[in-house]
Amino acid sequence: MAAAAGKFCMVFVTVPSKEVAKTIAGGLLREKLAACINVIPGVTSYYEWQGKMEEDQELLLMIKSTSAKFTDLSEFVKSQHPYDCVEVISADIDQGNQPYLDWIEKSCTK
Repeated sequence: MAAAAGKFCMVFVTVPSKEVAKTIAGGLLREKLAACINVIPGVTSYYEWQGKMEEDQELLLMIKSTSAKFTDLSEFVKSQHPYDCVEVISADIDQGNQPYLDWIEKSCTK
């Protein structure tokens, strides 16, 4: 495993439908803002919104990118997302398989 502290990130975004997931994923790839987007179905989200307890069925996007692309990635997601308050959160990838990390970097380069 190779150290990659601070250079790569995983971004998590919840979406209401497969159609929204495909739109966001396709745009991120076309714009070279992400290398890979996993669409994870079957997520149940519980949260409070505008004073009311909510329960929604969602999909989770796990997006692999470079940390340098996060701001543009976040702005793109927000521009394509139907929610008023979009979940776009990031975690650093501290270590990983070097060929995979190299592929992320290459895929996010225009």
